[in-house]
Amino acid sequence: MPQTVVKYGTPVLRQKGARIDAITPSVKQLAADMLETMHAYKGVGLAAQQVGSALQLAVVDARGVTDRPSTLELKGQPADVAGFMPLVLINPVLQALGQPVTGPEGCLSFPEIYADITRPEVLDVKALNLEGKPVEFRCGGLLARVIQHEYDHLQGILFIDRMDRKTKEELRDELELLMAETKAALKG
Repeated sequence: MPQTVVKYGTPVLRQKGARIDAITPSVKQLAADMLETMHAYKGVGLAAQQVGSALQLAVVDARGVTDRPSTLELKGQPADVAGFMPLVLINPVLQALGQPVTGPEGCLSFPEIYADITRPEVLDVKALNLEGKPVEFRCGGLLARVIQHEYDHLQGILFIDRMDRKTKEELRDELELLMAETKAALKG
């Protein structure tokens, strides 16, 4: 069932997610709900914090994006990104590789706010899947960017924290308005 995506100013977005020690039926249901929510909101990634749960759980599906390519390697061999999606990542660990590249990002918790963010271009990822089995892969392009964005959410870090000072200053009024609207909605 689709959940509501919480907006900037909701305290859970700043909480580091708890490790998931057992893949329970409730964790599986949360992952299914998150995938449904991500697709309903037309996103490419979603972290548990964005639906109000401070857990180390993120979902990713970059299949629909054709103008920003992704790369994927499994056991050192190129692999089909579309065949690997959607991804459920539990307790992910990332190792950044490659040069930092700057590219556009948005966030479902920050509707209509976009900025260029600099992140490493290539990433090694280790996580558990929904069956509790280890998954390891190397990714690049959009997929690496999305996974790093969602991983940040799992640590309580928001993409505005990665913006340069000038960009954040340019967006200050929009960010303050969103924060005020969120706080008013939480009180109401």
